[in-house]
Amino acid sequence: LNYSDRNHVEKWFQTVSMRIDRFHAFWRGSPASARRWLRRFRHHYNHDRPNQALNGRTPAEEVLN
Repeated sequence: LNYSDRNHVEKWFQTVSMRIDRFHAFWRGSPASARRWLRRFRHHYNHDRPNQALNGRTPAEEVLN
């Protein structure tokens, strides 16, 4: 994993987080519930979910080791 790829992914997550208010009309819950869901998803994706491309490590493990 190179820094350029990781930067693109992180930028995407940041953009989604900042603009989630624009999509609240399509979300069944409130904008706050969408933000909570996204925070939980980011944590799960980066800290709990093993990644095949990282040989079963999480992105957090890859960055910290």
